[in-house]
Amino acid sequence: MPEAEPTSLQHGSASDALPLDDAGLLAEKVAFLSCAEAYPHAVHDLARRETHMSWVFLAGDRVYKLKKPVRFPYLDFSTLSRREAACRAELALNRRLAPDVYIDVVPLTWAGSHLAIGKAGQIERAVDWLIVMRRLDERQTLQHALLTRTLAVWQLDRLVERLVGFYRHADPVLASSETHLSSLSRSLAYNRRILLEPRFGLPAGLVRRIEQVQLRFFLRRAHLIAQRVRDRRVVDGHGDLRPEHIWLGEAVRIIDCLEFNARLRAVDPLDEIAFLCIECERMGVAWASAYVKRRALLGLRDGFSDQLFTFYRCYRATLRARLAIAHLLEPNPRTPQRWPQDARAYLQIAAADAARLERFLER
Repeated sequence: MPEAEPTSLQHGSASDALPLDDAGLLAEKVAFLSCAEAYPHAVHDLARRETHMSWVFLAGDRVYKLKKPVRFPYLDFSTLSRREAACRAELALNRRLAPDVYIDVVPLTWAGSHLAIGKAGQIERAVDWLIVMRRLDERQTLQHALLTRTLAVWQLDRLVERLVGFYRHADPVLASSETHLSSLSRSLAYNRRILLEPRFGLPAGLVRRIEQVQLRFFLRRAHLIAQRVRDRRVVDGHGDLRPEHIWLGEAVRIIDCLEFNARLRAVDPLDEIAFLCIECERMGVAWASAYVKRRALLGLRDGFSDQLFTFYRCYRATLRARLAIAHLLEPNPRTPQRWPQDARAYLQIAAADAARLERFLER
């Protein structure tokens, strides 16, 4: 049975049961965390950001993340215990690539008359959980370097070195090649269904052309993917290797892995590197994409296949197009004008990769 949380903190007490969360209760938590006085340390500057699944509060030299009580097909944060478990998983998994950034998981407590951040006791009851992180300078992200065209080769060398070391020591995913191929096949079909939804107005001919090439490659070259699985090349990776999650510097830090779904983190490193490459290319820095590919594949030394890498690029670009446009399926999507533009940009990348895949298939 799910935990209960009070429908209003203003009318709760320490002895109250905790009914299911709702929008009103979340709003009270967000309002509390939006005040500098809420924090157990001095806060001279405070900002907040909303994401698809969380509220993030930039409080001085710390960051506090509050997960929303949401449920989607790929995650469930709808109860207090599920959010606590997700916070603790996020802490542990992200310490693999950012050990000095993820500090702790702490409760958001209710003592009968007020909210507080801190340890729960006999009087205080945990009504939610917060991830505490060290705040990093966003001017040091790969995204910032790409946007400002200030990216240096030595920064990419350090990034690739960090990634190669991570993949070499990441836990292999013990799954059959049949299971892996079946999951990929379903994802290809789902991409097609969403991208061809008439209400989105995406170019149907382009989507079908990309999808046909992907299916031809999948049917004729599935053995290449299956062999990667049998060779234990599929690992528990990051799952969301976007430039805004990567901090460059002497110590490269990569945050925000997909802690909520182990299946989505089960990736071939070639696939994850391909994803990072298309993100660099989409931001207009094609040389960085080519450099990362070349250096990473030399470092991995595990049987690189250019045609498989190209398939992964094409698939990831299509997946990103689908994830972008799917925001419009939400009741009140944020920045609705952005998603069709992003989806079309990813489809253009996928189309170019599909053309390269066709040439591989003709050989």
